[in-house]
Amino acid sequence: MRESARTPVVELFHRYREPVVVQTVRSTAAATIAYVVALQLSSEPAPLTAPLTALLVVQVTLYSTLTTGVRRVNAVVAGVLLAIGFSVLVGLSWWSLGLIILASLVVGRVVRVSEFVPEVAISAMLVLGVTQVADTAWDRILETVIGAAVGLAFNVLFVPPVWVGTAGESISDLARRMRQLLLRLGEELTTPTPVAAAAARLHEARRLDHDIADVDAALRQAEDSLRLNPRVKEGLLHRVVLRTGLDTLEICAVVLRVLARTMTDLAKARDEEDLFPPEVGRELEDLLGHAADALVSFAVLVTTQTSEAAEAAESRLAGDLAAAATRRERAAQLLLQGVQRHPRHWQLHGALLTEIDRILDELAPEHRSQRLMEELDRSAREQREKYPRIAAAREWVKERRRERAAAR
Repeated sequence: MRESARTPVVELFHRYREPVVVQTVRSTAAATIAYVVALQLSSEPAPLTAPLTALLVVQVTLYSTLTTGVRRVNAVVAGVLLAIGFSVLVGLSWWSLGLIILASLVVGRVVRVSEFVPEVAISAMLVLGVTQVADTAWDRILETVIGAAVGLAFNVLFVPPVWVGTAGESISDLARRMRQLLLRLGEELTTPTPVAAAAARLHEARRLDHDIADVDAALRQAEDSLRLNPRVKEGLLHRVVLRTGLDTLEICAVVLRVLARTMTDLAKARDEEDLFPPEVGRELEDLLGHAADALVSFAVLVTTQTSEAAEAAESRLAGDLAAAATRRERAAQLLLQGVQRHPRHWQLHGALLTEIDRILDELAPEHRSQRLMEELDRSAREQREKYPRIAAAREWVKERRRERAAAR
């Protein structure tokens, strides 16, 4: 009874620690604080621009908070300056309103405020439509600055959650869906497979593209949450591990789609027949089963956060790949013997085996290590080219440390 009473409490505590819940509470608190501060500093009776700005600025990551805050302040200032200029020259009329909207949208593109281009026009219209242009313009700029400052300070003092766990879950879910598809493909190897059933597996494989797009969006959010985050020591390494892991799964998804297409062609060629003899079909089914398990082990390896779990996942992956390699050799011998006796559709048999080989090759640990090193080198090179002074300063610090160590 005591354990059953604790369970809901533990679940509620963990739910409060989820990134979505944390972000909701943070956004609400920042917007409320921004409104209270604006009430004290602005002459407007209801300075709603401040909480609106804080709500938009307090994004899910510290990196996006910095970039969003700067872009929004730029958008509001540009719109206010345009409105002041128009109010001095022409005032408000139907043609001046259209002209200021056009000018605001153009200026928004020029000053590169990205998604806040409409904010330039909105600010210009709100300021142009009042009688006290100067006071309204100052209040709108002040409220925007207050909201941006509160949002930025809130994210600096209360660091946003890291979304690596959410991205890892998305990658693991993708690997499990691919595993289920491989297992279903393996089950159809030993039974008469209607063309409609094989085509359904092919459509299912094609739908993986949509799943990959969703995982990519979650991964981009996780990558942003690692940038400029003081709680993360090796943000670049985490980003590269997750990104290369998703790239590998994406390649496997493409090969899986081709594999499903090959089996569809076999089903068309062998209507109302088993796709393979029973012995060959069982070997291929076991081979696809081990490949499916290797996909999940690979996903666990790239998403785990501890070295002990990574070692266990790498050991499981090596075991799955070794078992798959053994089954692959047996299946290849049986396929060769069958083709020699009955060479009908031999090219589809070879294509099937080749596609399985490609999946296993992509999941191999040595292939993953090579991709990691290449991606780390590329990222480091891009950082040096983008920020040469920072790179030079780091090299200078490293050189001083080496000199001190040599002097000792």
